[in-house]
Amino acid sequence: MSRLDAYLERIGYSAPVRVDRQTLFRLHRAHLLAIAYENLDIHLGRALTLDVDAIFDKIVTRRRGGWCYEMNGLFAWALREIGFDVSLLAGTVGRHSIGDSAEGNHLLMSVALDQTYLADVGFGNGFLDPLPLVAGRYVQTDFLKPFDLREAKGRWELVGDGVGGGGFDFMLEPAVMAQFEAQCHHLQTAPESGFVRIVVCHRFRPGALYSLRGAVLQQISATGVTTTSLDNASDYRRTLEGIFDLQLPDVGSLWQRVWTAHQNWTQSLQK
Repeated sequence: MSRLDAYLERIGYSAPVRVDRQTLFRLHRAHLLAIAYENLDIHLGRALTLDVDAIFDKIVTRRRGGWCYEMNGLFAWALREIGFDVSLLAGTVGRHSIGDSAEGNHLLMSVALDQTYLADVGFGNGFLDPLPLVAGRYVQTDFLKPFDLREAKGRWELVGDGVGGGGFDFMLEPAVMAQFEAQCHHLQTAPESGFVRIVVCHRFRPGALYSLRGAVLQQISATGVTTTSLDNASDYRRTLEGIFDLQLPDVGSLWQRVWTAHQNWTQSLQK
């Protein structure tokens, strides 16, 4: 089996692959439905890398998930293997609050077909289908709020309550993976980084988005938001395995970190 075939099997994709809009959209959605966005390795003391071979081993061979550099790095590789014209783009989450030092703290891509499309399988709770690079309001599901794509001062912005973190901005200048090295290191090591402060998993399922932040699980669907607090290692393991398709032999040590942080957070709310 080729590496591309192994990736397609990982995302449950069995249709023909062609360099066309339909294939791009099907692959994008299949990836998001099959693979969880997660930052568990940061809290298990394992360094995350930009190396595509290592990312392939983690996500495809070992059936894990990943964050933006891993998820979009792998997706860009697969698209290029098929023959798509892909450009990596440097995105920035939180520029208004963090400043220009946040440049490149997100990775997404553009795909040139009949027109330019934005692809992003690495935001966790972003868009399900690629977006045409056309300013406007977009609604893709009946369970997420609409978001706006707009151009402002030479940058593009994706904004709205339906986009995790409020959205991000980006430029269309093509990037290479090496440009993200400093941010990749900072985001997984700096004490102020949200990736260091909290364990996060997101996964789209048919009709819903599931988000696990620490010990709090949310299910967002057309009928509303259901919130559940997990309070023991068994429920945490079942949630990781059953909802996010993540099986970790060392989930017990991870749970201890999650539960300690959850208790500290709960106590801070009572002060």
